[in-house]
Order: sequence, then C-alpha cells, then structure tokens
Amino acid sequence: MGTKTTISLIKCDVGSLAGHHVVPEPLLSIGEKNLKKAKEESLINSYYVFHVGDDLQLLMVHDRGESNREIHELAWNTFQEAANKALELKLYGAGQDLLKTAFSGTVRGMGPGVAEMEIEERGSEPIVVFAADKTSAGGFNFPLFRIFADPMNTAGLVIDPGMAGGFKFEVLDTIENKKVVVKCPEEMYELIALIGTVGRYMISRV
Repeated sequence: MGTKTTISLIKCDVGSLAGHHVVPEPLLSIGEKNLKKAKEESLINSYYVFHVGDDLQLLMVHDRGESNREIHELAWNTFQEAANKALELKLYGAGQDLLKTAFSGTVRGMGPGVAEMEIEERGSEPIVVFAADKTSAGGFNFPLFRIFADPMNTAGLVIDPGMAGGFKFEVLDTIENKKVVVKCPEEMYELIALIGTVGRYMISRV
C-alpha cells in the first residue's frame, strides 16, 4: 500500500475590496508566493490559490495527513501575512476571520474554515471542490442532483452499468436536525421536493 494523499482546503476572510466582495490581487499573490515556496521545500506536492467572494482559499495536496501542524501553520502564517497587507492597503474587513491568538497547532476553531480528506490515490483521481461564500446550506443541492440523478446531464446514469443502479442521497433537515436517505431514480420526485428548499434541506452526502 502506497502513501496516502491528503487534500487540504483552508479558507479565510483576510480582507476585500468594496465590502464583502472580492480578494484583490496583492493578497492572492501572498498565497501564491507562500505555497510556491512550500512546494519547492517539499512540504506540499501541489497547490492552487483562488478566492470565492472575500474568502482567500488555499488548496494544498500533500502526504502529511489531516490536521497536520505544518500544513495548518503554513495556512495560518499566509493568512496573517495577507491580513497585514490588507490593513496596509486599508481594505474592508482586514483580518476579520483571524482571532488575535497564537497558533495552536491547527486552525480549527481559530476563524479559518477547513475541509480535509485523506485518500488512497488512483491512476486517475479528479477532485471537484465546491466553494461558496454567503450562500444557504443547500447551495449545492441542484448541481449535486444534476451530477448524480439527472440522466439528461450525466449520460452514464443510463449507459454505464456501474452507475445504472442509481445513487442514494443523504438529506439533512437543518431546522429539525434530522436526516433521511432518498434513493434515485426511484424516489427522485421526493428528493426534488426536499432539496428545492435550500435554506432548510441540504444534500450532505451521495
């Protein structure tokens, strides 16, 4: 068994133009500079720096596992540097997601958002990241339905024997704190009835 691969996506609101709007180029450049250096030093294998709304997003691929201190510290230091640049540029909400405390080994609970997954990488391993800012809990209900339940969008649901059996959708009720598993295609109408109410119902897993 080979080394497992970890995908870490860590995001933070470090400051933006014109209200909660967009991360400007000088802050993106700090992320690019720091992650490029980390790759050159073999801390990470690859990376992608981007933004969604006013959140600076650091996508890092490495083999150090989830909640790794060095990976989280890299993100924390990058966000601190970007926040300081935002203050210097007098940007809106500079560093608002960063608590004024020392780094404690992981950024969880310190302001930034974290999503991490450790996998055994296969020969072809495309990863899709769904990222959003200021959206409802069910903001991705429709694209997930289109991918895994709509044969007009995903022809494999009809022609691929591995997919023809359909998929099960776990839907959370974020108000009543309940969940239900809905099978598609058999219960497609029931799924659609739920996930159209994006402020309450959310597809949590497929």
